[in-house]
Amino acid sequence: MKLSRILKLLKIDKEFEEDEVDGINDTTLAKRGEITFLSDKKYLNDLKTTNASYALVKESEREFVPKGCKAIVVDDPYLAFATLSKEFAKPLFCEKKEPQIANSADIKKGVVIANGSVIEDNVLLMSGVVIGERVVIKKNSIIYPNVTIYNDTVVGEDCIIHAGSVLGSDGFGYAYTKDRQPIKIYHMGRVVLGDRVEIGANVTIDRGVFGDTYIGDDTKIDNLVQIGHNCHIEEKGIVVSQSGLAGSTTLEKCVTMGAQSGTAGHLKIGSYAMVAARGGVTKSLKGGKIYAGFPIKNHKEWLKEQAMISKLTKEKK
Repeated sequence: MKLSRILKLLKIDKEFEEDEVDGINDTTLAKRGEITFLSDKKYLNDLKTTNASYALVKESEREFVPKGCKAIVVDDPYLAFATLSKEFAKPLFCEKKEPQIANSADIKKGVVIANGSVIEDNVLLMSGVVIGERVVIKKNSIIYPNVTIYNDTVVGEDCIIHAGSVLGSDGFGYAYTKDRQPIKIYHMGRVVLGDRVEIGANVTIDRGVFGDTYIGDDTKIDNLVQIGHNCHIEEKGIVVSQSGLAGSTTLEKCVTMGAQSGTAGHLKIGSYAMVAARGGVTKSLKGGKIYAGFPIKNHKEWLKEQAMISKLTKEKK
């Protein structure tokens, strides 16, 4: 896309340049020829080292744009990014290559497989499954009825995905104008499942905004779970029913999330940690411990607190 068109979309009144912009990306992922943005000052260090050719910034942040990267000054860089995300989003249907389906794959009636997808040996796709473009489903995986797998998703070997689940839908992301008009953020990343992952019924896993939402090897996810965009679950994670992970949450290896637990976004839970049922995680947590309650705290502390509350309630009676 021509830089002149970008400036026009953002209503920037200056001499239009005819440079070509290849895409829009996060500050840490952007390459030469791409445009990035600074959504929050806490990412200033990432901006200082970005490889992007252009950066959407406020006037007060112009000085942090590195050499070789041109500053494009806007009032709201996040809103400008949202506006441009639609222009750089991949078309829903663009692949002209026929899907590759292994002879040993078992494809039941009523399955839809879009162009460019790869279905490997001994995969079972049951009735009502919809596979988007450029999806890869590796050998021995089982996809139950009415599962929808969006474009570019990768499903590892020996995976099981139960009925009604959706992999690769856009995350819940919007920027707002001054009059609170929501502007959709189009997601350009993927969902990637490792090997031997099992996904329960009616689970939703959102694609990344730029990079991947990743579910590591041997992770088990119960029914009715929501995994937000750019979440990263390392190997052998357990996420129990009705839990929710907000965007960019990282669960290190062997983390257990109890039923109806949830996290705020952009935090990390260390390896072998356990969050009890209905735990509300609002900050990053160290590994190897058990946590409970809201706000989240050490499980033993939470038990003592509950005992004290119970005692006070009885005394008042």
